[in-house]
Amino acid sequence: MPALRAIAAVLLLALPSPEEPQELPPEVQAPFEEGVSALKAGRLDVAEAAFKTVLRGGGDLAYVHNNLGIVYQEGGNHPQAVAAFREAIRRDPRYVAPRVGLGASLCALGQWAVARRELEQAVKLAPREPLTRLQLAKAYEQGRNWAGAVEQYRALREIAPGDPEYAYGLGKAYLSLSEGCLRELRQLDTGQARLQQALGHNYRVQGKRELALRAFERAAKADPTLPEIHLALAQLLMQEERWEEARVEIERELALVPESAGARALQRRLQATEPQ
Repeated sequence: MPALRAIAAVLLLALPSPEEPQELPPEVQAPFEEGVSALKAGRLDVAEAAFKTVLRGGGDLAYVHNNLGIVYQEGGNHPQAVAAFREAIRRDPRYVAPRVGLGASLCALGQWAVARRELEQAVKLAPREPLTRLQLAKAYEQGRNWAGAVEQYRALREIAPGDPEYAYGLGKAYLSLSEGCLRELRQLDTGQARLQQALGHNYRVQGKRELALRAFERAAKADPTLPEIHLALAQLLMQEERWEEARVEIERELALVPESAGARALQRRLQATEPQ
């Protein structure tokens, strides 16, 4: 519930859509304001009754249905929230707030595919609104679409580079994407060379040099003709000052890829660094 309440708080402040008349009839202005105040205070029964009074009294507008949807969402009544948000969208298809609320309630109901469609439309309507992209990223995460989540968090980082939550979300999405790729690679790579190579790179990023070295050694054993594996081994061996073994791996890399600038540069570095 805390995440949904955060969503509701933002949606409540969203500007009404400019595509429909915004003026409520004077006789329902007071109950509308009462409903907004009650919703902010968490008095959901009072808010629901007030917004229903507004609707019956001639205030049948998209943003009133949107606020009613927030009431239901806050109370955990997601089927009714979905109905209210859909009515708001029907009355104004370009109104972003109810699409975000609808996506959140559909996610709560486990309807990931429909939720993603609504949230993708919300992002198209408001590509610079962080809330729309954040909710779409979370929907992608729940559906294990890590590539989609990465795309949304990258966009959020461009919108708000200093926000640590977006940086954390992007890092987590990248990690999950990497883990998913490795699982798929386990199924596809019967020879294990590419899998071990990928594991080696992952271990290097994590600073686990010994595990990285063992993984690249297994990759080289599984398929000694793959480029880059011997180069990675040489780099790791040089870090451990195992000069002779590093030289052998560089030569193997150059035998496979004579034009490798990386291997040539590493060879020169080895010659300059190795004790005579």
